[in-house]
Amino acid sequence: MNEEKENIMKTQLLIALKFFLVMTVLTGIAYPLMMTGLAQLCFPSKANGSLIMKNGKIAGYELIGQKFDSSIYFWSRPSAVDYNPVPSGASNFGPTSSKLQKQVSERRMLFAARNSITDLASIPKEMIFASASGLDPHISPEAALCQLNRVATARNFNAVQKQKIHQLIKGMTEGPQYFIFGEPRINVFKLNLAVDNIR
Repeated sequence: MNEEKENIMKTQLLIALKFFLVMTVLTGIAYPLMMTGLAQLCFPSKANGSLIMKNGKIAGYELIGQKFDSSIYFWSRPSAVDYNPVPSGASNFGPTSSKLQKQVSERRMLFAARNSITDLASIPKEMIFASASGLDPHISPEAALCQLNRVATARNFNAVQKQKIHQLIKGMTEGPQYFIFGEPRINVFKLNLAVDNIR
């Protein structure tokens, strides 16, 4: 009887090991290779990280915001993690937090001063509040237009060059995703790269 039980246990163990090996091959090797191949075939740019190239080198990523604090560039949305993708996240300050109120007030005053804005209420909200990820690569077209005069002045652009920036903002504005999700937006990094090419 003991020998029979032992044989049953060995058989069950062998079945379990075979099942484990088959599932490891299927879910650990075959499935990831298949998904990687399909992604490379159907969405090569996204599968490779949405890289943005400049002069044959990786300049940045389309879906990860970057820090711009120079007057010659359009600024990105504030980041609670200083645009570091490893610990991405928000400040987690609540609406009654005095630290959040102080941050917002400082950001509002800085943005208004650097962009010669007198009506503080007209500053787009995304320029004073950090995103949930801290890596949002987009701002609204309104936020870009608020910065247009500063960027053009800092670059000593004439009226024609300034009009080219305005056309870039208009032309690079993306609509809501799938026509229903989100708001019109513009990728700050791609806009700054385009502005660098204005002559």
